[in-house]
Amino acid sequence: MKKSLTKIRVRYGETDQMGVVYYGNYAQYLEQGRTEWLRELGFSYKWMEENNVQLPVVNLNVDYKRPARYDDVLTVTTTLKKMPTVKIEFQYEIHNEANELLISATTTLAFIDTKTNKLRKAPDYLLEKLEAES
Repeated sequence: MKKSLTKIRVRYGETDQMGVVYYGNYAQYLEQGRTEWLRELGFSYKWMEENNVQLPVVNLNVDYKRPARYDDVLTVTTTLKKMPTVKIEFQYEIHNEANELLISATTTLAFIDTKTNKLRKAPDYLLEKLEAES
């Protein structure tokens, strides 16, 4: 399935007094990975929202292996787990510059129609692009 790599440098404000990334910040790194994954397909969250589709996270699971530290350059690997339906599922790995696995994670997001505020199926434009890429 479609995969994307995103580089992120850990900022000072994302760490605790020991210089270790605060665990809650990993969710933001995963979001950056998803955003870039989507952008590489030719879409953005902003464009999708302007076209009446929202993607709230309905599940997040993170397995912490090693800490990231201030000024590390991280690589977020974002992989689509399977073709989307009313939900889209991603798998992630974050590695440091030494290629050590820091976390593995998964997220599930739901497709919501902004006009009705109800679940909807994945937009055809997204499915068509994913099918063309595979």
